[in-house]
Amino acid sequence: MSNRRVLRTCGIGLLMMVVAGCAQYQPRPISAPANLDSIESRTLDNPDLATFLRANQHISAWPPKSWDVNALSLVGFYYNPDLDVARADWAVARAAGITAGERPNPNLSVAPSFNSTTPASQMTPWILSLDLDFTIETAGKRGYRIAQARQLSQAARLAIASAAWQVRSRVRQNLLDLFEAAETATLLENQRNLQSTVVALLDRQLAAGAISPFELTQARIALDTIRLALHDAVRQQAEARVQLADALGVTIRALDGIEFDLDLFRALPKDVPAPDMRRQALLNRPDILGALETYGASQAALQLEIARQYPDIHLGPGYQMDQTDNKWTIGLSGALPLFNRNRGPIAEAEARRTQAAARFTTVQARAIGEIDRALAAYRSALEKVTTTETLVAELQKQERSTKASFDAGEISRLDLNVIQLQLAVIQLARLDALVKAHQALGRLEDAIQRPADLAEWVSTASPRDPAVVKQ
Repeated sequence: MSNRRVLRTCGIGLLMMVVAGCAQYQPRPISAPANLDSIESRTLDNPDLATFLRANQHISAWPPKSWDVNALSLVGFYYNPDLDVARADWAVARAAGITAGERPNPNLSVAPSFNSTTPASQMTPWILSLDLDFTIETAGKRGYRIAQARQLSQAARLAIASAAWQVRSRVRQNLLDLFEAAETATLLENQRNLQSTVVALLDRQLAAGAISPFELTQARIALDTIRLALHDAVRQQAEARVQLADALGVTIRALDGIEFDLDLFRALPKDVPAPDMRRQALLNRPDILGALETYGASQAALQLEIARQYPDIHLGPGYQMDQTDNKWTIGLSGALPLFNRNRGPIAEAEARRTQAAARFTTVQARAIGEIDRALAAYRSALEKVTTTETLVAELQKQERSTKASFDAGEISRLDLNVIQLQLAVIQLARLDALVKAHQALGRLEDAIQRPADLAEWVSTASPRDPAVVKQ
């Protein structure tokens, strides 16, 4: 086989190899109307969601009679788009790891030339040169790139856990808002009925000339104030449902007919987290671990820039068909670090490492502050709840005594209603203290990120992925 045929065959083969190994573009257009339809079609009776909940919470009856914070958190993990964004960020970081591990492609240059002094009748005047250029990375650059990408990928993975916790925190807070609005509305309705009775009794006394119009006016103003507060409670209840739907990643229509289990908020745990749990949180919170991974990546980046001050080696084998002669060459080349030694990028990478260290300290210090503030707030809130419960108990005792006097004809209906109104006011104060205590408890749970333990799938794949649902 002639040299020309060999070269042509090799060229065609190499071209086919390059084309066969290329990735193909796959279009995936997004339609705003279709995406909207997909979001609006999300429901809590989705069979795939049922499979997912059964697998993760061992729900026996479907659909559940009422939805508690744990079940709704799983719904948020299933639908909330924030987790999809975090998982996509992790996919980007993992893809960057592929890029970091790739070795430089060799360069191929073809340089045909023509010797015009050669008689064409005696031999071909053409000279064909083929040169390859292989880049050999030195000083461990590829290893540092891979280490940097791996740690950034791990930081992105930990960010998914933080996003999942944020979803659970929002679900819990919105359920607490719903509980507060519903309980407030119930207490205000009772207070409104009592105040209406008081107004009616005072109206009769005014007609009889027993009181002044000022006393009746004050009672009517108090009644109107209660009615306005009741409207606010109803509005807050509606807003809490909308915010809960947003936290779950569904529309408000998906919550129609859904009953919520709010018993979690009727009592408070008396124990605060043990000191070792606080320490574990400060060492193992996802955002702290993520900041630590980011710092590790900055160290790898600095090592990479230091390695880049050493030039890569270029190995250049070549072939030349000089008319009728076969000539082979091999050469070595590399950049001469005469004008710079990569000082600028090294200085930038060193500064970024210092920046990452400062951010890690900031994240950990912020976590310490969050935990300590939440602990202090929760202990204070517990004391306030205890005080209001004592007041409620005393007024309930006084109400029973007053009612007995009323039944005996010793006092009037108005006297009884006044005591009952005082009890209703204290019950509202107790509810306010209870809600504030649960808010403090929620901040404490957010700070130590307990009691929820996130399953592995939260940070590895979307639960809407059929493979995850099957597991």
